Amino acid sequence: MSIMPRGDQLLLPANPLFIVITLLLALAFNMLPLGRSPWLPDLLALTLAFWVVHQPRRVGVGVSFFFGLMMDVHQGSILGQHALAYTLLAFVAIALHRRLLWFPVFQQAAQVLPLFIAAHLVSLVGANPGTPLAALEQIVAGPRSYERVAGLAENPRITPAIVERLLA
Repeated sequence: MSIMPRGDQLLLPANPLFIVITLLLALAFNMLPLGRSPWLPDLLALTLAFWVVHQPRRVGVGVSFFFGLMMDVHQGSILGQHALAYTLLAFVAIALHRRLLWFPVFQQAAQVLPLFIAAHLVSLVGANPGTPLAALEQIVAGPRSYERVAGLAENPRITPAIVERLLA
């Protein structure tokens, strides 16, 4: 009598060197000068999501943040734009990883698709401040910002010229 059913495989942890190589290859692919095309996937996000789901103790939020910063530096975008998107992707993938592994591959893909859409939207908000999501972000953050500026305006040591520069 065996411990595992006959058809199932016992999966061993992946070699850490293999994980690093796949992540570096995905980073190199994302850094190729192919331009931003809708048909090009974010291979680094796909690779990060895969390793976060299958090896959450080795690849997690910190690794995702690091690779996000690498993408930000490479693309010259707002520092933290990809880092935030990849970190959120990793966080939710870690939260779902035990449940995801019970499903077949196609159902896993259907459950991970909203994560990729959310990560893409987060990176778009940082890249294009004129998007509707950025406008929503400003609406939510606006009252708090106004309170801070109004508090500064009431301070007698701050001149009206400084307040005007802050509001501009």
